[in-house]
Amino acid sequence: MSQYNDHYGGGYMTGGSPYGGGGSPGGFGRKSEISHSLRPLTIHQVLTASQAHPDADWMLDDTEIGQVTIVAHISSVQSQATNSQYILDDGSGRIEARRWVDSSVEDNSERLGIVEGAYVRVSGSLKMFGDKKYINASHIRPIKSPHEIYFHILEAMTATLMWERGPPPRPGQNAQDIVPKAHQSAASAYSAQSHHIADNDQFAYLPKLHHSIITFMQSQPPSDAGVHVSAIARAVGGDAVSISDALDKLLDEGLVFSTIDESHYKVAV
Repeated sequence: MSQYNDHYGGGYMTGGSPYGGGGSPGGFGRKSEISHSLRPLTIHQVLTASQAHPDADWMLDDTEIGQVTIVAHISSVQSQATNSQYILDDGSGRIEARRWVDSSVEDNSERLGIVEGAYVRVSGSLKMFGDKKYINASHIRPIKSPHEIYFHILEAMTATLMWERGPPPRPGQNAQDIVPKAHQSAASAYSAQSHHIADNDQFAYLPKLHHSIITFMQSQPPSDAGVHVSAIARAVGGDAVSISDALDKLLDEGLVFSTIDESHYKVAV
C-alpha cells in the first residue's frame, strides 16, 4: 500500500532494504527509466533472467527489466528481526521474496492476510545473494479475487508478446510498420503503452479518481522527485483510504512508479 496512509494514520506495507536499493535519493537519476518500470512476470521468467556481472542490469530475452510484479502462493513464511522471507510458488517455479522490516512501523502483515497459504501480489526488484535469486519486495498485498491470478498470467503473456512482436495494429495501421517493444527506446511495454494512451488522452478508461490523479501528476512541472502524495490529495480530494487504494492500483498497473521514497510518484511515460 502506498505511504499515503502513513501521513493520515493508516497502515502500509514497508518495502526495500534499508541498506540500499533503487529508492535512495543518492541513486535516483543514475539508472535508466526502465529501472523504474514495472513488468508482470511469472516466477519461471524471473528465474530465467540473468546479469552480465553483479552490477549489470537484469536481462530477459535480451531485454532489460526493471521492477517486477508476480502473483503467487505463499508456501512458507520466516520472520526475522530485520526482514520477513516468503517462499513463493506460482506453478511455474519457486522463489524467495524478502520484505525488510521498519522497526518504527507495526508489522500488520498477518492482519492483512499475508500469511502462509495465501495468494499475494509481490512487486519489487530482482536481487542476487550468492548464487540465489530473490525479490527485494517493496510492495506486498493479498489477492482478493481468483480472477486476479488468471489476469496476471494473461498480463505476463501479453507483455512478453508485446516486447517480442510489438502491440496489435491500430485501425488503419500496417502490421509491418509495428516495431517490437524490445527494439524501441521506451522504458517498458507498460510505459510505451502508457505514453501512447497519454498522447491520445485515453486515460479516460480509468475510474474517475485514478484519472484525476494521473491528470494532476501530468500537469506538474518535470521533476526527478515526482509528486508528493500530500499534493495529490490536496488536488484531487477524497479520503485517505481511497487515495491510497487508487495509488496502489496505478502502481500495480505500471502507470505510476515511486521515486526517491514511497511518498513521491511519477507517471510511467
